[in-house]
Amino acid sequence: MPEDATMTQDELKQAVADAALAYLQPRLENDTVLGIGTGSTDNLFIDALANIKGQIYATVASSEASAQRLKSHGIPVYELNTVDRVDFYIDGADECNHSLQLIKGGGAALTREKIVTAVAQEFICIADESKLVHTLGAFPLPVEVIPMARSYVARELVKLGGDPIYREGVVTDNGNVILDVFNFSIPQPLAMEAKINNITGVVTNGLFALKPADVLMLGTAEGVKTLFAA
Repeated sequence: MPEDATMTQDELKQAVADAALAYLQPRLENDTVLGIGTGSTDNLFIDALANIKGQIYATVASSEASAQRLKSHGIPVYELNTVDRVDFYIDGADECNHSLQLIKGGGAALTREKIVTAVAQEFICIADESKLVHTLGAFPLPVEVIPMARSYVARELVKLGGDPIYREGVVTDNGNVILDVFNFSIPQPLAMEAKINNITGVVTNGLFALKPADVLMLGTAEGVKTLFAA
């Protein structure tokens, strides 16, 4: 690529989606179960996956939207409760740090994403380089909340130093609402993930620190960089 050429964010996402497929394809076996995340980069990965759909035994989707996209390509989709494992989970992130801890949930699918992550034997995060930060929190932290607890949880989040804003018009696949916490630097993601999850009425929050990614594939102008958990 010429020195003055720059890749758009969409091109970076496409490059990392293609790289993730190349990373996975040699590892696919006759009974491999893939977990598929939600978001723009995941959509590109799903479209790439369609090129080898004959090699795909089963997938589990973290959202109704991803499930429909997989099905539209003729890729088999199963409910998580009907499979006994997920071999690889591929998903994007809204923010990631060098410890492969993440903020996710910009697409409001954080709870189902976290459930699939918990089951997965290997979590492969795919993102463009703009998502890599030193300290998490510039991206507003999503918190999924039982509707009747929305105001109470918001007050508790203020006590933790954040500025929670109700995401108007959004209902999750689980029938809940989202609070996005702004102005909330998170230097200790492990402790903060547990602390927020302990607030009564919280379903879960978008910090993926207790179970971070195992592999982070970043699309950069110099190519895809792959980081592994320490």
